[in-house]
Amino acid sequence: MAEEFLKDHGCSCCNGHHDEDEGIKLNEVGTCSCGYGDDEDDEEESPLWTLIAGTVLFLITYLTNIIPEAVSLPAYIIAYLLLGYGVLREAGENIMKRRPFDENFLMAVATIGAFAIGDYPEAVAVMLFSRIGEAMEDRAVHRSRKQVAAAIDMRPEVVHRLGADGSTVTIPAKEAIAGDVVVVRVGDRIPLDGIVTAGESLIDTSALTGEPVPVICREGAEVLSGSINTTGVLQVKVTKPLDESMVTKILESVERAAARKPKIDRFITRFSRIYTPAVVAIAAATAIVPSLVTGQWHYWIYTALTFLVISCPCALVLSVPLSFFAGIGAASKQGILFKGGIAMEQMKHIKAVVFDKTGTITKGNFVVHQVLPADNRSADDVLCLCASAEQASNHPIARSVVAQACEQGLRLTEPSAMEEIAGQGLKARVGSHDVLCGNRQLLDGQHITLPAMDKVEYGSELYVAVDGAYAGRVVISDTIKDDAVDAIQAISRMGITTAMLTGDSQQAADYIASKTGIDDVRAKLLPQDKVNQMDVLRQQYGPVLFVGDGINDAPVLAGADVGAAMGSGADAAVEAADVVFMQSRVSAVPAALHLSRETMKIAMENVVFALGIKAVVMIAGFAGYASMWAAVFADSGVAALCVLNSVRMLYKK
Repeated sequence: MAEEFLKDHGCSCCNGHHDEDEGIKLNEVGTCSCGYGDDEDDEEESPLWTLIAGTVLFLITYLTNIIPEAVSLPAYIIAYLLLGYGVLREAGENIMKRRPFDENFLMAVATIGAFAIGDYPEAVAVMLFSRIGEAMEDRAVHRSRKQVAAAIDMRPEVVHRLGADGSTVTIPAKEAIAGDVVVVRVGDRIPLDGIVTAGESLIDTSALTGEPVPVICREGAEVLSGSINTTGVLQVKVTKPLDESMVTKILESVERAAARKPKIDRFITRFSRIYTPAVVAIAAATAIVPSLVTGQWHYWIYTALTFLVISCPCALVLSVPLSFFAGIGAASKQGILFKGGIAMEQMKHIKAVVFDKTGTITKGNFVVHQVLPADNRSADDVLCLCASAEQASNHPIARSVVAQACEQGLRLTEPSAMEEIAGQGLKARVGSHDVLCGNRQLLDGQHITLPAMDKVEYGSELYVAVDGAYAGRVVISDTIKDDAVDAIQAISRMGITTAMLTGDSQQAADYIASKTGIDDVRAKLLPQDKVNQMDVLRQQYGPVLFVGDGINDAPVLAGADVGAAMGSGADAAVEAADVVFMQSRVSAVPAALHLSRETMKIAMENVVFALGIKAVVMIAGFAGYASMWAAVFADSGVAALCVLNSVRMLYKK
């Protein structure tokens, strides 16, 4: 079934499609036989020693003029085969597959033509430049991308199974079965779906749901793999084995989403599909048509071969990838890590930037947003009593209340007694007062009469009652990142639509959108819902850049036209993304968009310049005014100038 799916939709590892005769071999993480992530295969395809050996042999032969042709010609041929074997093989395979017209075919024809007219160094130099260009892009890009399949696997390697005698045994996670009891320590990620049988803790589910408020889990509570245990040791009875757990379902969603990702060809490949047949057709016409008229077959065949040498896309094969490589380098100086030139190229075409909320636009922490006292109390009085009662609690909301009170210099009183009420809040004796702090259900259960009050725009409400009477509310909320508003305005000025996909409530999402200026908001979404909504946004606006940070964002990051992760986010999100913002700043998004546009601008400058010079030399060649040295300049000389132009990207700000 998996093989049929990949044949229809393409594999996530190579983002490509496979012919029926190629076959697909899946490994444990769903990658295919294209060799992605396989160190040994990579080395076999283009080993470094062939580049070194071919370069050394070429330079010795070219720089040593005393070597007779009887020796130099075999040396050039060996260097040519060492450097150009991959190009020749790829060209041959594409011919067999009836897809001949690409840069490999043109380089093969041009270099064979150069040998035919006796210009051996030119033929070898073209292959050398090609290999250097590949090394500068493919090696850097592929090395960073190849680890995605393994690193994205969040599934636990081992679990700590509790034995009948109370001892724990560490076993492979895949060997745990339903009914086993596993021990989850503080700070560990819950390995398997299950039910708590002993212990009590706050569970951080934000990576799964996007909801920033931790959940209290006690005996009998259901927990999902991928959540983080934050405060207490838990014993969890496994209800689903590893293959059926939530974290595995998310990984499967990542693979499906990546397979649905639009297939993007490299710029040079798309260009060659048009350029190569045009050049071959012109060269063939040059060799045949004038020869039929004049009878000078040797002259016009020589001219056609010279034309092929001039037209060889060496400058493009080297300078265009180098433009992207320089752009990636310039971005890295700003803490923006592109995992490939294709991601940078596609970012130029983005029509909509879609954000996750918690941890992406907001800081993912809790602060006191408002204190709304009852008529007979002051804000400081309510905050001081609430913070005094909450001092003994480890809940993040309680800690934020205490931190705010301390920041304001309020003097707190240690509670003489404190009782937590499950799922509702706490009751404490502070000085001579009985204080209740919790949700509305707590006050209703204690028969506290609440006055009519306006609903808060955003955040969680902590109700406070003192001595049986309502005292006020403390509103706790996540905070918007300092640069979010300016960054979203900058994106809008580029003519790009902004949107938000979040698992948080509609009320919270609408508030954040209104404060930041986001155009389109979709809330209360599960991970699979985010993928579906992203497809809707893509159909509505065009190519989509998604920015997120949680485990729940991994599928949509993998399926977006370009996925970008905050560097402070979950490992799965970082590994599934095409771009990583190391400083986790929203301002990195418009910066990345700007850099991609500048990079594409320089790449197009190289294309126009290279083709322009080649056209001039070609015309001069037809008129009899261009020597082979002019052909060399039109190829290698123009390549050098294009390289210098590409390097300018490193100094862009």
